[in-house]
Amino acid sequence: MKAVVINADPKRKESTAQFMKSAAKGAESVGADVKYVDLYKLPLSGCRVCLICKKEGMGCKCHWKDELSPLIEEILESDVLLVGVPLFFSQLSSHYMAFLERLIFSIVSFKTGNAFKGKVDVGLFYTIEYPIDYFEKSIRPHLKQSEDLLKMLNGNVVVETYYKISKTERSDSTENGIESLNLKEKQFSKDLDEIFNIAADLSQ
Repeated sequence: MKAVVINADPKRKESTAQFMKSAAKGAESVGADVKYVDLYKLPLSGCRVCLICKKEGMGCKCHWKDELSPLIEEILESDVLLVGVPLFFSQLSSHYMAFLERLIFSIVSFKTGNAFKGKVDVGLFYTIEYPIDYFEKSIRPHLKQSEDLLKMLNGNVVVETYYKISKTERSDSTENGIESLNLKEKQFSKDLDEIFNIAADLSQ
């Protein structure tokens, strides 16, 4: 069993990264071979529409020569993909969208639709800084199309949303701020455990 774990947040040590490191540990706990990637370390772009992947026998691989192409190849050869994605201005991070564009376009055939014959289960974890109920009601519906693209990997797709703690919240030294932070840190700890378990379940 092979799992690819991606932190699609520019921050490499804060909430989203912590969630994805917990996901990596969850996958490892059931014996999966795990590759962990900080996506913002890679110099990448969206699809250049070179169309090499649309030529006969060239599909299911991105042929653009950068560091994302071999990662896409590894994902398509893996069993599980686990991704943590922050939202900025109610939109998914730009590196994630570039990654998703390249990943999915490489498996699309103009003749047959989905050319990918493998099966990759996906865990997609959104991290947000505003109330989850607002996110689910007002923002999540607009993300359905990008979520549905992941179904082209032919596996189960699990999508969950978690609250991340901001630097402002951590620096609030008022009594109410400290009390609120304590509650959020307790929930954050529970969320880390939940992501660990989801990753473990997907990686078995």
